[in-house]
Amino acid sequence: MSAPTPMEGRASGSARVYQSGGDQYIEEHVHHYAPGSTPLFGPPWPGPAGPREAAPDSVRMPLVGRAPGVLRDRTDLMARLRAAVAGPGGDIQVLLGMGGCGKTAVAQALFTEAVRDHGRVGLWVNASERVSLRAGMLAVAGDRGAGAGELAAAAGGRRAAADLVWHYLDRSAHPWLLVLDNADDPAVLEEGGWLRTSPSGTVLVTTRHATSALWRTPGASSHRLGVLPLEDAALVLSDLAPDAGTRESARKVARRLGCLPLALTLAGAHLAHQVLESWSMDEYDRKLTEESTALVDRGASATGGGQSRHLVGRTWQLSLDSLADGGLPEATALLRLLSCWTADPVPLSLLMPAAQDGAGLQHLSPPLVPSRVEPALRALLDHSLIEQVETDGHRCVKAHGVLLDSVAAGVPDAERALLSAAAGRLLRAALPQEGAASPRARSLVRLLAPHAAGLLHRSRRHDLVTAESVGIAVRLARLVYEAGDWTAALDLAATAAKTAAAHLGDAHPATVEARSGQGPVLFRLGRYAEAADLLRSVHQEALRTLGPHDARTLDAAYELQRVLHRLGDLTRARTLLEAVLDGRRHVLGEDHVATFKTRCEMLELRLAQDEFDGYTTAAEELAQDCERRLGPDHLVTVWARDALARGLLRAGRGAEAEELFERVLAGQRAGYGDEHPLVLGVLIQLSRAQYAQGKREQAAGSAREVAKGRARVLGEDHPETVAARAWCTEVRTGPPAPDGLVDRPPTRSTPPTRGGR
Repeated sequence: MSAPTPMEGRASGSARVYQSGGDQYIEEHVHHYAPGSTPLFGPPWPGPAGPREAAPDSVRMPLVGRAPGVLRDRTDLMARLRAAVAGPGGDIQVLLGMGGCGKTAVAQALFTEAVRDHGRVGLWVNASERVSLRAGMLAVAGDRGAGAGELAAAAGGRRAAADLVWHYLDRSAHPWLLVLDNADDPAVLEEGGWLRTSPSGTVLVTTRHATSALWRTPGASSHRLGVLPLEDAALVLSDLAPDAGTRESARKVARRLGCLPLALTLAGAHLAHQVLESWSMDEYDRKLTEESTALVDRGASATGGGQSRHLVGRTWQLSLDSLADGGLPEATALLRLLSCWTADPVPLSLLMPAAQDGAGLQHLSPPLVPSRVEPALRALLDHSLIEQVETDGHRCVKAHGVLLDSVAAGVPDAERALLSAAAGRLLRAALPQEGAASPRARSLVRLLAPHAAGLLHRSRRHDLVTAESVGIAVRLARLVYEAGDWTAALDLAATAAKTAAAHLGDAHPATVEARSGQGPVLFRLGRYAEAADLLRSVHQEALRTLGPHDARTLDAAYELQRVLHRLGDLTRARTLLEAVLDGRRHVLGEDHVATFKTRCEMLELRLAQDEFDGYTTAAEELAQDCERRLGPDHLVTVWARDALARGLLRAGRGAEAEELFERVLAGQRAGYGDEHPLVLGVLIQLSRAQYAQGKREQAAGSAREVAKGRARVLGEDHPETVAARAWCTEVRTGPPAPDGLVDRPPTRSTPPTRGGR
């Protein structure tokens, strides 16, 4: 007989294994019952046992990583929380805020003080999900005296678990502080009645959910946490990596990280624990431009915080996953859309078309159909992923820059082009018309400008730059220029031009238009030679690639002649302007606003060339044409009146000129606002009209206002500021002007101030 071969068997669940070493016949009849069903004979089978809720290793210690050595800022908040802990108890303190803003760090600091300084029993429970909350709270009951049988009955569902926990908390022999950390789903607390008040202690809740009615229950006080002030944020970096750089370098890194405590902690840990490399804070700042959140998260290995909540690239995904599980996957699509722009406030009007016609977002995955935009927006607000703010009278939403960077990094490649195109369409739809003169339109332009730059930045990183995205930035730069923020306009125009040249090529019409858009801004900033060099090049490229009659070629020629006019090359300027006027009449028509602007410019050039015959009549006709076709309040109509007023002044009709300049000044202020630099250009002409009539004090007062205003708005060294000071000195120290004095050709120290447009 041969030796028996070894046999093995394994069983799982309710299965059984039979093993035999010889020839045996085994027959078994097995009846399967669905869990909860009743067999015909015998006692009910309860089915497989469910997973047991594992108790946490400790409820007396915050099992959330190391607390910060020094808690920066939060001084007023900590004072309020200390007072609550030191008091008689019976209240609930709720810390609200986005992921990474330091809610748990504040809770840790308070926990430590409550135990060390106030003799409180510290109890810490992870409330992020039902299982961890239930297990932690039962462990709290055990800590406060519940017996094993009571805990087993509660765990087995034979006794109300929350009632048991609060029974022992209420009867605790020592006052306590109970922290319910990461209670981001208030329903977890609400459904089981886990959140209650007790005379024996204080409850502290940390949560991202900002709007739950649970936080408004009697005895609850809410405290919203945001990012740190810049100086405190820099100190966090210096605390963690004192040898990595100066305080100014720490400020630069802190500013780039948006002063978000989690990002600062990870960055500081990375800088302090480098082995192979030893970056300074300045080097780290440069690296952030290339890698952003991926670089920040490298610090997690040094902090021992590799979980999702401790990574800036993952912490917000927890909230988005929760929303998707709750039936709102559209929140992810909406946040991805917002990540195409910047961390600056986003006007809600920018999102309105998405809620009306979809703006192409219904083709995303997950799709964002119009009817779901409002719920998705509300969900992002509820979970502190964005906040609602009001800026310059516009209702806006705002997300943190690090959040947007991490969300943008996680967008699937297949979605990027769709999102970028949708973001561009929404921006284009939100733009006011050129020449829109209301203060609200100007403030909207200022709000939209950073988002055009942000869209170009995101598109550039993923090679998604299009003529459309460049064109939006160019148009916004022009609107910002019209609003008088010339430095911001130049930044946006230069970004558009550089991006277009790199991705579309120098000869592309969008590149030509973008480069041309820099010219008038350089001109207004007093950089005349630079503007002339740029516009000569642009004009030649436009002639070569687009032809002499293309509207963009005519625009480049128009801007070039303005600079040549200022530089004194009046003959070349006149030749260009005549060609522009003929071209615009032919291409755009006699009544187009650009044609009217060219006619205004021609009047100024005629005045500079002392070509005065028929000037007043031509100016009157132009003003009447503009008023009839564009309206009496249009800024080009105002500009035409300005040209007429200058003619009246040159003709010795000072009183009429002064009256008309007053009207022009009112029109400019209505269109541009009091602080716009072009308003000051009219005011200096008013001063000349006053001086021409012998009104020396009024003329001097107007001149001083111009000099101070230009110094404040344009800078001390701007040519227009220098000219205004020279005129101010001339008015103050020159001989009294005789009656009927006509405006003299300006001296070299006081070049003519051009009309506003």
